[in-house]
Amino acid sequence: MELHDVWFVLIAVLWTGYFFLEGFDFGVGILTKLLARDRPERRVLINTIGPVWDGNEVWLLTAGGATFAAFPEWYATLFSGFYLPLLLILVCLIVRGVAFEYRAKRPEENWQRNWETAIFWTSLLPAFLWGVAFGNIVRGVKIDRNFEYVGSLWDLLNPYALLGGLVTLTLFTFHGAVFTALKTVGGIRLRARKLALRVGLATAVVALAFLLWTQADSGNARSLVAMVLAVVALVAALGANQLGREGWAFALSGVTIVAAVAMLFLSLFPNVMPSTLNGDWSLTVTNASSSPYTLKIMTWLAVIATPIVLLYQGWTYWVFRKRIGTQHIAADAAAGTAH
Repeated sequence: MELHDVWFVLIAVLWTGYFFLEGFDFGVGILTKLLARDRPERRVLINTIGPVWDGNEVWLLTAGGATFAAFPEWYATLFSGFYLPLLLILVCLIVRGVAFEYRAKRPEENWQRNWETAIFWTSLLPAFLWGVAFGNIVRGVKIDRNFEYVGSLWDLLNPYALLGGLVTLTLFTFHGAVFTALKTVGGIRLRARKLALRVGLATAVVALAFLLWTQADSGNARSLVAMVLAVVALVAALGANQLGREGWAFALSGVTIVAAVAMLFLSLFPNVMPSTLNGDWSLTVTNASSSPYTLKIMTWLAVIATPIVLLYQGWTYWVFRKRIGTQHIAADAAAGTAH
């Protein structure tokens, strides 16, 4: 296996890790409006992801940086062609981070409600737009002989990509609901399990349609295996959720995300961005990659740094592993006078 193939796999792993981790905290952000009934419950939801949401976003930064360094042609075409959607995602992530930090800085109800509304929308929009973006990457876009995107914004809003957006939106919400059930106690835990069932059934419908469309359009034997695994894991996650096995439900919803993202990358390879104008103009792991020397240096850096990052993030999750409920929210904090 050549180094550019290795880095294609590594970038796929980074995006998979990002969607697995950021997926549930996007879902929790969405649930602040769908599940929480009052301010203490919204505080509980925010506290479940408070210690980890920023660490989850490191995976996005690493995936973007790795793409820039390993496949500069892919990075240039992707970020220039998808400029407006990616800019909107970036703005959402910035506002979302500010909302987490500023929500409890003042006690007024309107102040906190406005920031909570910001958390909801800046979780929902990226959850949808990431599916649209990756739907277009797999489907292919208008790339000319100079490897430049020559389509318009409206070309990105095609039925396949929009269906991909619905898949990531519902799947992340389901992932967040089972995470909430795993991390909370009391009434909010029970309601999270009930909501997870409803959202999970909706997810199953749109995800099956999207995965079958992907397999029919650009799939192969390896992507078919990943698709079957994703479907089986989602059904098993729904079953575990119904049995009250929150740990298994969360793990299996995570497997669903991993298998679904793996299917997309397996369908894509050896392309990294197909051209719908001419197959010869598609970006591939060969014509979009950096020099072998650059990839060699990056590989050694990844071997050294990756275990350290994984150990630190694993330790963070271990430290904040306990369940929480409204009884853990101090009266003054629930009223907004403490962070």
